[in-house]
Amino acid sequence: MHILEKIVAYKKQEVTQAKSITSIEDLTKSGLYNRSCNSLLSTLQANQVPAIIAEFKRKSPSKQNINLNADLSQVTEGYADAGAAAISILTDRHFFGGNSTFLTDTRSRLSATPLLRKDFIVDEYQIHEAKAIGADIILLITEILTKKQVIQFSQLSRDLGMESLLELHSEVQLDKYTDTVSYIGVNNRDLTTFEVDYDRSKSLYDRLPDDVPKIAESGLSDQNIVAMLYNYGFTGFLMGEHFMRHDDPGQSCRSFIQETNKLLGTKHMIN
Repeated sequence: MHILEKIVAYKKQEVTQAKSITSIEDLTKSGLYNRSCNSLLSTLQANQVPAIIAEFKRKSPSKQNINLNADLSQVTEGYADAGAAAISILTDRHFFGGNSTFLTDTRSRLSATPLLRKDFIVDEYQIHEAKAIGADIILLITEILTKKQVIQFSQLSRDLGMESLLELHSEVQLDKYTDTVSYIGVNNRDLTTFEVDYDRSKSLYDRLPDDVPKIAESGLSDQNIVAMLYNYGFTGFLMGEHFMRHDDPGQSCRSFIQETNKLLGTKHMIN
């Protein structure tokens, strides 16, 4: 059993336990459940500059401890001040050191910033939960979902006023696309081996639907790579580890955005 299979098996047990404690009806009574969500889609469609989705992540199975002592409010507010288009927050506790309270706390301080719940969604319950804790966007990973589930989950997120990011990392997963997802993410990291290949985004781009914004994910740390992928057609970039390994992730994010925009301002085309 590889790491992704372990995560999914554990997640299913976790969801079963959560259901026994808090019902969906209870979730709908949350003060955040009926709020109007913030949109990332409009920013991605505008395509004026690369939209950086900055991630708060303390650890991961592939990199182990990244920044265990990172201060949630300092980092997330730093991201917002730096000009991040959205903030991704890990809520998986067991494997990534996340927590649902991280998202709720961030929502209380950053009311206008789109927040992505970064987790392994395997049940509709988690989508209601995402809405209840203040998320605007959910992640749907094709590697762990059937096409039927992608359709059901993306439609539910839309019905609840949220947006959905469909993540894929291989050509065989393209048939799981449905027009009810808000945008498509190409993960440069193989979720079974955790190896990173930047050409993955380029090789899959031409196979993706024209009218859906594309987001490049994982392993991004070089402004030249981001600029190249932006020129190729990607409008969003999900980044976490690169920023989180700095003493001041917010400042790291600010510098990255400024340097990338400057690079694009001086080069019309990057091969």
